[in-house]
Amino acid sequence: MKNKEVMLETERLVLRNFTENDIEAIERIFGDEEINRFLPWFPVKNRKEAEAFFQERYASQYAGGNGRHYAVCLKTDNIPIGYVNVSGDDSRDFGYGLLKEFWGQGIITEAGIAALEQAKRDGLPFVTATHDIENSKSGAVLRRLGMKYCYTYKEQWQPKDIPVFFRMYQLNLDGDSDRVYKKYWEQYEIHFVEDNL
Repeated sequence: MKNKEVMLETERLVLRNFTENDIEAIERIFGDEEINRFLPWFPVKNRKEAEAFFQERYASQYAGGNGRHYAVCLKTDNIPIGYVNVSGDDSRDFGYGLLKEFWGQGIITEAGIAALEQAKRDGLPFVTATHDIENSKSGAVLRRLGMKYCYTYKEQWQPKDIPVFFRMYQLNLDGDSDRVYKKYWEQYEIHFVEDNL
């Protein structure tokens, strides 16, 4: 999936590429410990780290055409308040983050629907998403986006180097309701299906 620049609009939001002009917003989003508690990377500590994060996480991805990585902005000011992405690897992993003051307003659901509709237009057969079992709110977001729980697995998460149980969700965009992405199931020795989900 080539990452040609695509701007998406919803009722309240603009989804666009991050730019060098967004470093302050990147520092706010990726520097908050609570927002980043369930994310693999450590929070950025200052502007210099935010600039490096932008180069590694966004500029290089845009240049390489790897997936879709959107800044989520309110239409009123076009300043990033969060992000949604669909990775360009074989998992087509969906991920997101949002500044705390905007939690509970349906913003990520609105942005996620737009990103997933674009993924379908791009011809992706499916997307996956994982969340730490301690982060049940993330599971609720994924279910609102139409994703289905598939299985749970234990991973030694890097670079934080902590053991985490992840729930894997999937949304098949091509109508193949039986497809399940099995890479994590096969890769990690501890895996199971939870009955109560």
